[in-house]
Amino acid sequence: MEKEFIITVFSENKVGLLSQITTVFTHRNVNIESLTASESAVDGVHKYTIIVKNDEEKVANLVKQIEKKIDVLKVFCYSPSEVVLQQVALYKVQRGRNVEDLVRRHNVRILDIHDDFIVLEKTGHKAEIQELYQMLAPYGLYQFVCSGPVAIIKSRRELLDEYLDYVNERQKKLE
Repeated sequence: MEKEFIITVFSENKVGLLSQITTVFTHRNVNIESLTASESAVDGVHKYTIIVKNDEEKVANLVKQIEKKIDVLKVFCYSPSEVVLQQVALYKVQRGRNVEDLVRRHNVRILDIHDDFIVLEKTGHKAEIQELYQMLAPYGLYQFVCSGPVAIIKSRRELLDEYLDYVNERQKKLE
């Protein structure tokens, strides 16, 4: 049965690594629903947030294959209930009284105001972003862009920190 999974890949920032990671998905015929890359809280380490919908066994195999890549430090897989997910959307919309009322009711930031249009920012879940899109469309939506979701785990400490501590302790014991 297909479920949604959030895969986080921690790696060094190396050219070509993203291509290697996406090839793992291509070879296993798994579609990536969303992919976001950013710096992590650990200096020099980057984080890819990848969302897929597939069965648990196939996703577990994907994680193992990604972890075999040389520049990948660690890969974790989560269910949606284990993370906080957010997206950012920008809307360029015709100015008008009705639009300004929507802005007030939906906790939207105004980023730029011009004579004939305004640029709005909405942070939230995919459903909230799509709902606002549907509401703004009748008033003259000129442009729309949305980021992929970014995720942070709900546990107090980043699991990568714990993994790196474990690796350091093992190194000390071997010395």
